[in-house]
Amino acid sequence: MKRDLKTIVFKVNPENPDEEKINVAAEVIRRGGIVAFPTETVYGLGVDALNKEAVKRMYEVKGRPPDNPTIVHIAEFNDVYRLAVDVPEVAEELMKRFWPGPLTIVLKASNIVPRITTGGLETVGIRMPKHNVALALIKASKTPIAAPSANIAGKPSPTTAQHVIQDFYGSIDVILDAGPTKIGVESTVLDLTTKPPQILRPGGVTYEELKEVLGDIIVHKAAKAKEDIPIDEVKSPGMKYRHYAPKAELIVVEGETDKIIKEINKLINEYSKMGRRVGVMATDETVKNYEMGIVKSVGSRSDLSTIARNLFRILREFDDEGVELILAEGVPEEGLGLAIMNRLRKASGYKVIHVS
Repeated sequence: MKRDLKTIVFKVNPENPDEEKINVAAEVIRRGGIVAFPTETVYGLGVDALNKEAVKRMYEVKGRPPDNPTIVHIAEFNDVYRLAVDVPEVAEELMKRFWPGPLTIVLKASNIVPRITTGGLETVGIRMPKHNVALALIKASKTPIAAPSANIAGKPSPTTAQHVIQDFYGSIDVILDAGPTKIGVESTVLDLTTKPPQILRPGGVTYEELKEVLGDIIVHKAAKAKEDIPIDEVKSPGMKYRHYAPKAELIVVEGETDKIIKEINKLINEYSKMGRRVGVMATDETVKNYEMGIVKSVGSRSDLSTIARNLFRILREFDDEGVELILAEGVPEEGLGLAIMNRLRKASGYKVIHVS
């Protein structure tokens, strides 16, 4: 990847962003450039969603496979009807309930959306982010913004501007730094072109919350990420390719907490004897149960939002500290746990140990 651009990094207030800085970034979007910006989930790598050349360049800079669709970010509800056709009533219900917020809805794309933006599909994923910087940028740009996560394809997603700087300084135009993101895992992607609606990627809006509105809903096998499933048509980011992965090998240990601790301690001992630098992704409740390895708590089992928020940052920290093998505790799949386990299983390349 060439790093021959002078990347501008703007510090912006997450609640009340400086209009002048936003306008500079918006002008970059309008002329076909790339701007990394914060959302409530992770940082996005944004371009004009309707500009084929800009989207193509974003794919190249990110190293993203061309059949992996982007999510189109909007700031006005009416933009849905420009970008999509045959918008069902249930979509409007979901928009009222969850937007702005971490829910992407997949609809049939209108003709104004370039097929490079949709990964060649006839469908488009749309969402309205719940972040004042993101909304201000989209409004000032006067165009929908296509924005996958602002990381090199396959790496852990970025939850701070520093992560974006590590991956893209010198290869994109502007980075808007508004501090760490609040949720830490990407949006939930919900396909409304199927009956019943289908979760393609779990995220910041939970299965349980969607079920309250929809009643009948299913979770795609790829979203559970319990095995590598061959997929021909990729209707959502995060379905087909290895994602979220650190440089280190990652093994996820799932089961009852006390048995997870016992298994990880056994594995630390085995791998340390082999001379490998081992890291343990523990939780607040278990962190003192490990006496060897580089041990980090990712958050509390009693508040999975803390684990979601810290997950990608901890994976990147292990890489920065030269860890060769990460042993990660699994968590229950209820609520945000489904999204957390989706990310961990995919990051591990499905290297999962079940203890019972």
